[in-house]
Amino acid sequence: MSADPRIRVVVVDDHPIVRDGLRALFDSVPEVELVGEAKDAAGAVREVTLLRPDVLLLDIHLPDGTGLAALPGIRRASPATRVLLLTMDDDAETVLEAVRLGADGYLVKGAGQAEILHAVRAVHDGQLILGRTVTQHLRNVPRPQTAAPFPELAPREREILDLVAAGLSNAGIADRLSLSPKTVANYLTSVFAKLDVGDRAQAIIKARDAGLGRS
Repeated sequence: MSADPRIRVVVVDDHPIVRDGLRALFDSVPEVELVGEAKDAAGAVREVTLLRPDVLLLDIHLPDGTGLAALPGIRRASPATRVLLLTMDDDAETVLEAVRLGADGYLVKGAGQAEILHAVRAVHDGQLILGRTVTQHLRNVPRPQTAAPFPELAPREREILDLVAAGLSNAGIADRLSLSPKTVANYLTSVFAKLDVGDRAQAIIKARDAGLGRS
């Protein structure tokens, strides 16, 4: 990884028009630098191995396989690279599988330039990002009817976990519940400890499996 303050990005997509559009977008902002491109999964692994970018924008459908299948190899090649999927697929099963495999963000093609830039900056800063369309689809997925899951959580902690599983950011949760972002972060620290998970992605998977996430 470079000490350069700019966010170094590699784009992997088999459609030249998509790569051209993203190149133009990143060229227009000083804090993001496009350092590499590839059109297939093998190229994705090659580029992250050689360049160790901060963020990899990765399509799912590639000529030699899928972005999801390539994720483990990408993670091994450059563990510090954040992976943001940018694809046409927006079904909840694919999104959750991407998170399970280690994706740091998931956007659907058609996202606006501002949303893409926000996602790149956010995953670079360590946040898990799910685009607006993705979040809406997650909320619409039927969930099993169960008694209140995670009895070890206080009601407010369970409420916040439910909102996390629905794809809300800390700021969005704070706004919804009239709390400060710091208070939300403190609650989440407690939730992660009680659920024995290491990060937000693991908490989302565990919460969704228990039926949360349609708030």
